[in-house]
Amino acid sequence: MRWLTLYARSRQVPASLAAVLISATAVWALAPDGSEGSGDPRLTTLFLVAGVTAASIGLGGQDIALDRTAAIRWIPRRALHVLLIGTVVCAVGAVLPAAQMTGEDDLAATEFVVRNSAGLMGLVAIGATVCGAPYAWTPPMAWLSFSLFAPAPTGVPTQVLTWMFLPPGTAAGTWTALVLAVAGTAVYAVAGPRR
Repeated sequence: MRWLTLYARSRQVPASLAAVLISATAVWALAPDGSEGSGDPRLTTLFLVAGVTAASIGLGGQDIALDRTAAIRWIPRRALHVLLIGTVVCAVGAVLPAAQMTGEDDLAATEFVVRNSAGLMGLVAIGATVCGAPYAWTPPMAWLSFSLFAPAPTGVPTQVLTWMFLPPGTAAGTWTALVLAVAGTAVYAVAGPRR
């Protein structure tokens, strides 16, 4: 069990978890109380992006060269780390009053949080592989920024680009999140973070 503790400390897991909880509290404080903001998924999505961004710093160790020369199997550990990021952010997002923020019933709100957590988890994994762990936050933030100002999703290409805000059960949103989650986890597990 000591190796797990050392791994968590070297990947800044306690600090990342604290940042996820602080961002959840901040988003919860910003959530409207009444029906004025119900039906708007932006606050929930903002929390999920903030959560995976805070957790993404641990996708790289203190010394990448040391990680690559260690005599342990990194592929399962990397894949598990990415999956844990998605699971923790999803769990904290489900605890939030997500139904109030999205204006949907509990099942739809949970589906929304799970779908977006999975897709964003894949995006930060891709970011760690392409940009390095300190900059793994750039793909989710860039995609969120674009989605906020994108035109209304009328066709499949615009639905793919704005998948974070689509209602639960939308095929384009679900498939985009699934492809991002699988591709990001696989790429990061095999390649690891960029040097």
